[in-house]
Amino acid sequence: MGYKSDIEIAQENKMLPIKDIAIKVGLQEDNIEYYGKYKAKVDYNILKQKKDETNGKLILVTAINPTPAGEGKTTVTVGLGDALSKLNKNVLIALREPSLGPVFGIKGGAAGGGYAQVVPMEDINLHFTGDMHAIGAANNLLAAMLDNHIQQGNALDIDVKNITWKRCVDMNDRQLRNVIDGLGGKMQGVPREDGFDITVASEIMAILCLATDITDLKDRIKSIIVGYNRNGDPVTAGDLNAQGAMTALLKDALKPNLVQTLEHTPAFVHGGPFANIAHGCNSVMATKMALKFGDYVVTEAGFGADLGAEKFLDIKCRAAGLKPSAVVIVATVRALKSHGGVAKEDLGEENLEALKNGLPNLYKHIENISNVYKLPCVVAINRFPTDTEAELKLVENKCKEYGVNVSLCEVWGKGGEGGIALANEVLHLCEQDNDFTFSYYDEFSLEEKINAVATRIYGADGVDFTPTAKKELNKLEELGFGSYPVCLAKTQYSLSDNQKLLGRPTGFRITVKKVKVSAGAKFVVCLTGDIMTMPGLPKVPSAEKIDVDENGVISGLF
Repeated sequence: MGYKSDIEIAQENKMLPIKDIAIKVGLQEDNIEYYGKYKAKVDYNILKQKKDETNGKLILVTAINPTPAGEGKTTVTVGLGDALSKLNKNVLIALREPSLGPVFGIKGGAAGGGYAQVVPMEDINLHFTGDMHAIGAANNLLAAMLDNHIQQGNALDIDVKNITWKRCVDMNDRQLRNVIDGLGGKMQGVPREDGFDITVASEIMAILCLATDITDLKDRIKSIIVGYNRNGDPVTAGDLNAQGAMTALLKDALKPNLVQTLEHTPAFVHGGPFANIAHGCNSVMATKMALKFGDYVVTEAGFGADLGAEKFLDIKCRAAGLKPSAVVIVATVRALKSHGGVAKEDLGEENLEALKNGLPNLYKHIENISNVYKLPCVVAINRFPTDTEAELKLVENKCKEYGVNVSLCEVWGKGGEGGIALANEVLHLCEQDNDFTFSYYDEFSLEEKINAVATRIYGADGVDFTPTAKKELNKLEELGFGSYPVCLAKTQYSLSDNQKLLGRPTGFRITVKKVKVSAGAKFVVCLTGDIMTMPGLPKVPSAEKIDVDENGVISGLF
């Protein structure tokens, strides 16, 4: 049986004019700015007008540790929103914007899949409304002003060997990880070691996604630490007088983007930090806006629950005062078999023993959501065509033995109709009281916070700090950043910091190699394992399959 590609399904869909979607949400003409027929930005000032209105219920979609191709978390998020809409609920969806890096790298598009997608799919996956470009421009303006300050006499006495701010580009380009710039003579700049991050790893992205209004955005930008002077004191974007111009570049990017699903459910797609190297959630602005207009808001956090959900709950919810009503943990038979030791080429074959061996990975995520964060959850099995009835039954039975309900999710092939059972279960969970709590307290030291995440969420025996990381932690505590939450950067493929340790590893320790403060985002980033803030392309990148015909129709995007 042949299946249509995601882009073919999306291109055959009849979208409604975005004006109709805005009316469905309850937005007035004055609240929106059109970006063509099917996209719009929404004025963030509407949040001030609605600040005293009751919020809807927030539903978080997360997952087990994924395989390299991803397990359809966005697809389930979109399908669940469509299913709730089919049940006549007033629902909105809040998603992250895709990065061009993965679009042209391994994963391809990131706007859902099959019959559970947000559209226009090509626009969302490519340039969309220009937010990524604005973030990159603001990041690189700060870099340019920093180096210009040094060139023009260095009045702030910046130590060129202790600059922490990097340039960025929204592309997987390993060649740019480490560079030497400023070459070519006296008038071409001051030569120094430099490097690039991918745009979604930029602190500007994190700031945009955590800012509550434009004043907060500017204040956060002003606090960014770009490096240190020769006395070891931090130098900020405010010291360079960069915050005004940077905010000017970001004023439109701060406005949430409104689009629709294939079934015309309204969706805010806004902001896109990676969860393995940043905090992995869409913007606070979009989430709060959705909560003011919807009785139910379905949102997602990147990668597995050890990354995206942890950061959604410990960083985003803490900063924005949000409280989820229910959590959906997405799992696939394929991923569970992978965690049970099955090679990628054999995942289509029935293997109950491997499936059983892979289930502890799912159990750990259930324990974290239920016991650590004290939130009600349901497991959604995102069905693939190769899944057998025996495999699906095994997962269902084992999860019920474990005390959590399971819902088969078939939204990829059936759209919202394939998520009705999941939607009903989620509605039931939303009516339960919960005692949502964080995995660590604000009063903990940075080291205690890192240990809490590593031991409670990952299941590690403890944390080892390199001498460099230990020194950086002590410095940040001295500078007054000890109250900040921590953002652990690690591989998405394992609960540990070693991507080869699949399933539910035990007897391991986490190694923190480097620590830096994102003073504008107001969290401390801890780099573990071999994590890179600038990914590289695979041997055969998705870009090789993408084409455009004589009519301008794109193919191969996913």
